[in-house]
Amino acid sequence: MMNKIKSLVVAFLLISVASFAQGNDQPLKFGYTNVEYILLQMPESKQIESELKTHSTQLENQLKGKYSEYESKLQAYEKGASTMDKTIREDKEKELMNLNNSIQEFQRSAQASLQQKEKSLVDPIITKIDKAIKDVAKENGYTYVISNQALLAGPEDGDISPLVLRKLGVDPAKAQATPEPAATKPAAAKPAAATSKSTKKKN
Repeated sequence: MMNKIKSLVVAFLLISVASFAQGNDQPLKFGYTNVEYILLQMPESKQIESELKTHSTQLENQLKGKYSEYESKLQAYEKGASTMDKTIREDKEKELMNLNNSIQEFQRSAQASLQQKEKSLVDPIITKIDKAIKDVAKENGYTYVISNQALLAGPEDGDISPLVLRKLGVDPAKAQATPEPAATKPAAAKPAAATSKSTKKKN
């Protein structure tokens, strides 16, 4: 999930709040934060992860069922192909090819479904965080707020994350460090075996 969230917050690498710029006689004030970090501190984050896990498991189970059907029919074909009538054998081979194509198509659809599910869950929270960041910037006189992922150096008092967390109702003292991203696999099952065996006619 963490890797996926990163892709959804990429637009926040530079958050401009120039509309809150101070007068010409006042210096520019820069702040920085990390949208992913803020999101992970919010109560909604655990609910998002739970819902994505449930959705992913459902997709995986359905895909495994499809593969199990394919494997069962492939084994039956290989066992009886030598004694099958040519017409029946060709029909079985066509069925196996269709099942294999169906598995591959489902894998693509499952990935798209998981991404859409995640987007629908994360987007409202990102919007909420965006508003909080802009509110904090306006209330504290920040001209610009940038992502700390793009920051090479800066003062500690430029980090507005604690202010944003308070604005969102989260206690900064209870905030957890951003975990190392773990590679998350999309819903998938063992790919269907190549049908070259099944389509090789036996005489």
